[in-house]
Amino acid sequence: MAAQKAKSLTADEIQNKILNGNCAELMRAMPKESVDCIFADPPYNLQLGGDLHRPNNSKVDAVDDEWDQFESLRAYDEFTRDWLSAAHDILKPDGSIWVIGSYHNIFRLGYILQDLGYWILNDVIWRKSNPMPNFRGRRFCNAHETLIWAAKSEKSKYYFNYDSMKAMNEDLQMRSDWYLPLCTGEERLKGDDGKKAHPTQKPEALLGRVILSSTRKGETILDPFFGTGTTGAVAKKLGRNFIGLEQDKTYIKAAQKRIDAIDPLKDNLVDIKPKREKPRVPFGSLIEQGLLAPGAILTDSKNKHRVTVHADGSVMAQNHISKVRGSIHKVGAALQDAPSCNGWTYWHYQENGKTLPIDNLREKIRAQA
Repeated sequence: MAAQKAKSLTADEIQNKILNGNCAELMRAMPKESVDCIFADPPYNLQLGGDLHRPNNSKVDAVDDEWDQFESLRAYDEFTRDWLSAAHDILKPDGSIWVIGSYHNIFRLGYILQDLGYWILNDVIWRKSNPMPNFRGRRFCNAHETLIWAAKSEKSKYYFNYDSMKAMNEDLQMRSDWYLPLCTGEERLKGDDGKKAHPTQKPEALLGRVILSSTRKGETILDPFFGTGTTGAVAKKLGRNFIGLEQDKTYIKAAQKRIDAIDPLKDNLVDIKPKREKPRVPFGSLIEQGLLAPGAILTDSKNKHRVTVHADGSVMAQNHISKVRGSIHKVGAALQDAPSCNGWTYWHYQENGKTLPIDNLREKIRAQA
């Protein structure tokens, strides 16, 4: 694949393509504010001092490639600032970026991200279930890497698929520590010599969380250090577009072969709409459409509080102190002496002998939209 020059690149030239060349130069040739999300796995600048051996004296296949070597921390910082600046230009105003690193470089990445105007949203710890031991026994076993998730700016209305992450975590809020294995076994790409094709190939499970949490179906995610194409493979599988930038033609060949073999999932398996993006349904619509009648009684799940539905969509509760009337949210909060309440999940109605949240009725209306 011919190296890309610093000429202007059109959307057709980059969408779902792997481009060969310097990532900063390629990004500067792309249309401004054209990418929804970026995942970057840059060189870690590991600063390894000599070979590393296991207790049985076998050599550890560590990262000693030329692309991970820099003459000084200043040189690494200049390299980082260059590509992160170019990435900032092509990211849409409401876009976000993920960068991953180890203790060798993640703090420098975070510092430069903030310098360039990115707004840090989370740092996520990828805790490895099968980390490489510390063979010399002179430090703790390094069992994690850190991902920084940042919006383009403080004002960005970035996307976060909270509901999918919660569903993935057995209906518990997804935390910022992810327990996932290293890329091993059949997932690890091998070269013609039988050795691993890339020393730092990331697991698809990791990219799956990144892409599902921060992009929508049909959006574009760019990877400036594409390697063997994990970002592109997962993006294609999940119905997203990708742009891959890579300097090594051997990696590009392996990545392209991998991506070509991917079959995208069916639309109904990846087109997930978070609750916040669903059509707004006022409580009064339930009355207008005959799903609830004026005078109907609603209760909380424990039948501790009861309210009466009024024709205008308000509800009224009467306790031993005073009458409370207002929206399902306001009355629910008042009865619990709480600052807020989601009335859709707090209040319940009776149907065929079952007590169900009124959110079920709202979903019936949404299904007809």
